[in-house]
Amino acid sequence: MSLVPPPFDPELAATLEPATDVIAPGFTLDDLEAARRETGPELFGLLDLTLDGAFEVEDRTVPGPAGAPDISLLVCRPTAPPLAPPLPVLYHVHGGGMMLGTNRAGVTEPLAWAHELGAVVVSVEYRLAPEHPHPAPVEDVYAGLLWTARHAGEIDGDPDRIVVVGASAGGGLTAALTLLSRDRQGPAPIGQLLMSPMLDDRNDSVSSRQMAGRGAWDRTANETAWTALLGERRGGPDVSPYAAPARATDLSALPPAFLDVGSAETFRDEVVTYASRMWQAGGAAELHVWPGGCHGFDALAPEAALSRAARAARRTWVRRLLDR
Repeated sequence: MSLVPPPFDPELAATLEPATDVIAPGFTLDDLEAARRETGPELFGLLDLTLDGAFEVEDRTVPGPAGAPDISLLVCRPTAPPLAPPLPVLYHVHGGGMMLGTNRAGVTEPLAWAHELGAVVVSVEYRLAPEHPHPAPVEDVYAGLLWTARHAGEIDGDPDRIVVVGASAGGGLTAALTLLSRDRQGPAPIGQLLMSPMLDDRNDSVSSRQMAGRGAWDRTANETAWTALLGERRGGPDVSPYAAPARATDLSALPPAFLDVGSAETFRDEVVTYASRMWQAGGAAELHVWPGGCHGFDALAPEAALSRAARAARRTWVRRLLDR
């Protein structure tokens, strides 16, 4: 029996079709080169990350994982914070299916929170699949977190008040980062904010099948990305939870989490399941399922009512976390 997909929010549906040129339904590795051209550094070089002088912006080169190249961190420090340092740190991991993007992609939302709340933003550049499969991306993300915690004082940050943040593939890497840091007894973030995170390589949920051929990130695109990261291991029995956090058998002792996802996107069911399993493990999690939301809806239609509500909920959660 065919699965009837949930409807898109009307405001989002009006913008979805022309907005899926980069990651269209049916995306394969044959489309990757063109997508990288469309989302290259030149696009993000046009952004004013200083927010009219509110931030001092620099790129820092720091040690990568053992035996691997150095990595680049984008560091944005408030020029006139409301409180004296040390300041909270928002450690950001960009999206892009683990195949696309730079440390400037998606950083504008954490910057907006940081501007309002008086925080430092650090955004990590990680090696991309398929040229650099697992564990390269998550190890780079972990190396960046280690540097940020150990050198927080150099950037006016507080090593004991780090919030890790990511969307889509960056959300999946953020979730994996908290598992890896817990198990290695590394830095302990005070919270994890996972926006439509990419968590499960098996790609066999009801929502993934409902969204086949629909939206900005359908089942085929998802399979392409996981195969780029894992190769023939994708969907098999031996996938590490540091690659696909949905594979983790122990979700205890993790930082409090905010998770959100659209009701009309591939990742819906895996995100809901992950939040439920965090609660079952005794953890703290706030979950939002945005009705009619497609993947990345707030970027595709930033002025839509649903997008404004999603951004407000995230900002409120970060404020509440930092006010504790």
